Amino acid sequence: MSRDHETGAGDWAASLGALREEPGRSAILTDVDGTLAPIVERAEDAAVPAAAREALAKLSERYALVGCISGRQARDARRLVGLDSLAYAGNHGLELLMPGAETPERDPSVAGRESEASDFLAGLNGGRLEAAGLRREDKGPIQALHWRGSDKEAAAESRAHEIAIEAGQAGLEPRWGRKVLELRPVGGGGKNGAIASLLADARLDRATYAGDDRTDLDAFRRLRELRQEGRLSAAVCVGVLSEEGPAELAEEADLTVTGLDGWLAMLEWLAE
Repeated sequence: MSRDHETGAGDWAASLGALREEPGRSAILTDVDGTLAPIVERAEDAAVPAAAREALAKLSERYALVGCISGRQARDARRLVGLDSLAYAGNHGLELLMPGAETPERDPSVAGRESEASDFLAGLNGGRLEAAGLRREDKGPIQALHWRGSDKEAAAESRAHEIAIEAGQAGLEPRWGRKVLELRPVGGGGKNGAIASLLADARLDRATYAGDDRTDLDAFRRLRELRQEGRLSAAVCVGVLSEEGPAELAEEADLTVTGLDGWLAMLEWLAE
């Protein structure tokens, strides 16, 4: 299948038909920011459009599992999406909040290391971060530095690269997103881990996942591994393309759509 342009409805049917035919054995998984909700200057201002929420609600009534895998904390992702009937893997897989649960399960691999990233940033000059145009977001074990909307984005990104090097030397794992640097403890989590956790149910043997950013490539690769291992009979990776997205997204996706409206159209097609 050619991956250098947006794929059409004919490709959807060929690739996703197996899921729509067997919803009781299928999982519909999606990233949130940039895939369901438009990217905004400040994360707290994001909103999932009503049409996307309605499509997910319909899907959750029909499919065995509908879930969101997000860089946000799991409870924040649930608040943003607004549906308790979905599963939420938050903090890039470090938290798992299943349908109806009140408290997320935390990845045991970071036990005792939850403050490593925040301790590292505490050792930096906070005033210099702000002066460079970087905004800090505290997500517990993950600390994020944003520069979207800064009046000095180039300088802020340059400073973020310096911090990423320092963080790596301090034993942290830097992860890049769309105008954001995230610092996290090494090991555990990851959207690949989130995919594996959500698809551990033996009833599930087919799945799709959609995302728009570099961390979503980890989810794509794990989905393919599960298919190669024989755990899944169908695995479909959907790239939600944008001007800011990495080039590898289109290269590694099985299907591509342009922007949030394209993914929403796919969700609505799956819900029919």
